Amino acid sequence: MSRMSDTIREEFKKSDDVRDAGYRTPEDVVRCDDIVYGADAAWQTLDVYRPKQAESRKLPVIVSIHGGGWVYGDKERYQYYCMDLARRGFAVVNFTYRLAPEFKYPAALEDANSVFAWVLANAEEYGVDTGHIFGVGDSAGGHYMSLYAAICTNPDYAAEYAFRVPEGLALKAIALNCGVYDISLKEDGDTDGQTRLLMAELLPEQGSEKELQMINLFSHISGNYPPVFFMTCPGDFLKNQAAGLAEVLAEKNVPFVYRMYGNGENPLKHVFHCDIKMEEAQLCNEEECRFFRTFCEIS
Repeated sequence: MSRMSDTIREEFKKSDDVRDAGYRTPEDVVRCDDIVYGADAAWQTLDVYRPKQAESRKLPVIVSIHGGGWVYGDKERYQYYCMDLARRGFAVVNFTYRLAPEFKYPAALEDANSVFAWVLANAEEYGVDTGHIFGVGDSAGGHYMSLYAAICTNPDYAAEYAFRVPEGLALKAIALNCGVYDISLKEDGDTDGQTRLLMAELLPEQGSEKELQMINLFSHISGNYPPVFFMTCPGDFLKNQAAGLAEVLAEKNVPFVYRMYGNGENPLKHVFHCDIKMEEAQLCNEEECRFFRTFCEIS
């Protein structure tokens, strides 16, 4: 473990503890916790949340990939955000994945693939409509979700990985929140020494040219990429990434909705949408779910 990872984990945990203080499972949500989806029960577990009023009905499903700078986070940190999504008419899968530096890229993508395979295999038991599968991710989780969507829709890119997308999986749409998509180790722009250190934690070759090309989303988006809702805010240190994503999606004729929340007087901050007591978070989460609803039969 490096000092960088230790510091991020300590600082992010303090912030998340403050954010989540006092939250409890909503009475209108049913949850199934700590389901093991892989060989490593310490890292590969998931929860499923459903709105209580849905009873035994099959629901469209949202799979969430949490953020945390590639080195921090687990499903416990995203449970309240994910249950907020479930209350809006979805089954939601919230999972813990293997983090850097203990596990190098593409371990987290392998885990995401295993989770989607689990969803397909266990759809009947957990009331999931496999014809309507969606994904969300924020920050580093947005990076992972965006790459996984490219793996699902770009055969040449998928061939670069040892794992294979489960047969029958089709992402209807995805939502990317305050994400990072184009990672450069240049000294200029909005990339700093911290990014360089994080890439050394994440990547087996510590950020070789080939590795950076592999994790640069913009190089792998095809015309088959799923429709995207993505957002940022003035106070998001990654806000410049969103404009680049919009440009590439438009070039590839991929449908998208791009939202900027907040303003100069209320700039918000990175991944504000996870703080579900905020009015702006509720607005963002509802608009993303409304976007998903356009692809299925939810009133």
